[in-house]
Amino acid sequence: MLGEKVGENRGKVTTRRVLPTEGGGPKVEVSFQELGTLLGIEARDLGTYQAEMRPDGTLIGAGQGVTMGAGGEAATWVGQGVGKLGPGGSTSFRGAIYYYSAAPKWARLNAVALVFEYDEDAEGNTHAEFWEWK
Repeated sequence: MLGEKVGENRGKVTTRRVLPTEGGGPKVEVSFQELGTLLGIEARDLGTYQAEMRPDGTLIGAGQGVTMGAGGEAATWVGQGVGKLGPGGSTSFRGAIYYYSAAPKWARLNAVALVFEYDEDAEGNTHAEFWEWK
């Protein structure tokens, strides 16, 4: 069951890189920067994910990143998701993300899974939302 919405970010893709494949479909690495909130704290998020196209055209991806709060908070995260390509090269992913932080204001995230929606338009603009998974 979905619980509280804990964050939302908007940003921009900063780098795209095509990676070598090992007999699978095309694989791309994407890095991005976003601004938003995490548990009500203004934050900057930096992340990188790799996405591979599967034979049916869907995408499978995994990533990691760091979130830095306006008050000096810091957290790392890892996540995985499935996605699809859209018009003009846009992408849309849905999945789970796991945070770790020593910051007291974010420490409760250490023990929960979050589900996310991540969308990137054809111009590289990103939008992500995160909910606690209960």
